[in-house]
Amino acid sequence: MAINTLATATLFQNTLDKVAIQEAVTGWMDSNAGQVIYNGGAEVKIPKMEVQGMGDYDRDNGYQQGSVTLTYQTRSMTQDRGRKFQLDPMDINENNFVTTAAAVMGEFQRMYVVPEIDAYRISKIATETITADKVGMVAYGYTPGAASTSALRKFKEGIKAVRDMGYNGPLVCHATPDFIMELELELAGKISAVTFSKGGIDTQVPAVDGVPFISTPANRMYTAITIYDGKTAGQEQGGYVKGTTAKSVNFMICPRTTPIAVTKQDIMRIFDPTINQKLNAWQMDYRRFHDIWVLDNKVNSIYLSIKEAKV
Repeated sequence: MAINTLATATLFQNTLDKVAIQEAVTGWMDSNAGQVIYNGGAEVKIPKMEVQGMGDYDRDNGYQQGSVTLTYQTRSMTQDRGRKFQLDPMDINENNFVTTAAAVMGEFQRMYVVPEIDAYRISKIATETITADKVGMVAYGYTPGAASTSALRKFKEGIKAVRDMGYNGPLVCHATPDFIMELELELAGKISAVTFSKGGIDTQVPAVDGVPFISTPANRMYTAITIYDGKTAGQEQGGYVKGTTAKSVNFMICPRTTPIAVTKQDIMRIFDPTINQKLNAWQMDYRRFHDIWVLDNKVNSIYLSIKEAKV
């Protein structure tokens, strides 16, 4: 009995989309895309609202007229990534194709897709923050654990910088394990834990001043990355590496509502060996669009602590 490849592809597509958000340390950013208009393909429309401040009340004429401007910015997801995988029918049979394919796609997404999405998002946020060059929002030259330094003080300076910019809502901090370890050692067991929701899953994470810390591998905390195309000589392995001029981020603090992230898997295609024209093998085509944006009026809400000194 032939496998219903259409149903299988749909199942994989829905599952992999959900897992991508749940496993990505930046998966919480996808929740801000609720008002984004997406009709397929690489293009999205992002709402931007601007209102005027208060005016004096006049006892004769009443209120001063205010204006509300709601516009939609059309953005394109610049990251159009994918891979093709083939499974020889000699290695699997009709009954265990789904199990084997699930293992292959799950491992691919866990090892390569999710880390690249995280690294891209953090590097793009870092690049835009550095480019904006808002006074006091980027600190250079701090190595966690260095003599005569305080991880707690560095973090509180970051919180103060964001609050001084007028952002008083919930914050999130992405930090390397090295920074979190120094913070935990300094607080000597006094660090608290809060519930943090991401992709429909609640987890307990450390927190200081109510700000949750999302432990993020150091190889995803770069100010820039180089993305390999998978075909150019030296780039056949695909994925990403640290950018040639990139710096390492110790931690990043931003309001939970600031980044708008979207990740969408295109229609996943599965061809059985009788359809595959190139090889006698099962073929799986995986393609994913993704990107992240920070609106112009919110770019000053992000704080970065960078390990290297400013050039």
